[in-house]
Amino acid sequence: MGGKGSLERAVKLRKLKSTFFLSLSFLTALYGLFWLFWILFDVFSKGLPNLSLELFIKDPAPPGEEGGGLRHAFIGHAIVTSLAVLIGVPVGIAAGVFFTEYGRFSKLAEFLRTVTDSLVSLPSIIVGTLVYALLVKPVGHFYGLSGSVALALLMLPVIAVTTAQMLKLVPDSLREAAYALGAYRWQVIKDVSLAAAKRGILTGVILGIARITGETAPLLFTSFNNFFTTFNPLEPMATLTVTIFIYATGPYEEWHAQAWAAALVLTLGTLAFFVLAKTLLRRG
Repeated sequence: MGGKGSLERAVKLRKLKSTFFLSLSFLTALYGLFWLFWILFDVFSKGLPNLSLELFIKDPAPPGEEGGGLRHAFIGHAIVTSLAVLIGVPVGIAAGVFFTEYGRFSKLAEFLRTVTDSLVSLPSIIVGTLVYALLVKPVGHFYGLSGSVALALLMLPVIAVTTAQMLKLVPDSLREAAYALGAYRWQVIKDVSLAAAKRGILTGVILGIARITGETAPLLFTSFNNFFTTFNPLEPMATLTVTIFIYATGPYEEWHAQAWAAALVLTLGTLAFFVLAKTLLRRG
């Protein structure tokens, strides 16, 4: 009877601990979700009334005057981000292929893979200062392409790690079957490994793009800002994130209203990227 009683007490204690930690986890998650929804509500409630067609098709009005828009920032953000994608995506996918397909048993590849894993959480301001020292200071002025390079360096580790993980999930039997049919290694990688993992790799690319969409710190050190519409990436170029920062800290109510509207557009864009990535991952 004594053994049975101690067993029942142990079971009750285990259930009590389980309930306590489950409740603690629930309250912690609820706390985080509260602030998340509070921020989203704030952005929607203050940004939605200030959304207008003029925001997208007009350049800024002189400081202190009403009207105008953020066309220069939307165009600049699209150019800087697009160039970053063109630079970062091929290099990131190539790095992931190297880690899994060519360097699977290489100590050098393992070391580079560890370094890449650590770079995923690298503070963006460090990347911005590095690109400033290497690309901006020698030239003598800020320019949009340097901002694209900084963003590409931020998205590259995300894409490389995701690509390597997805390629690891491809069964080796598929590769061996292709080799048995006389395929070269590059053909196996292109037609077997990448084809089988393409949905997961695409998800990594989308997450990488979402990672850089809302970055401000590296752009302050590289592309900086411009109050006029420019299509030349070798000149200072406005972006949404930097413009939101400048307008939000400015003294004019019109700037504050446009900053809220731009923040809403940026939030919706980033949210759309994450939803798309989750959808592709589930279907994969």
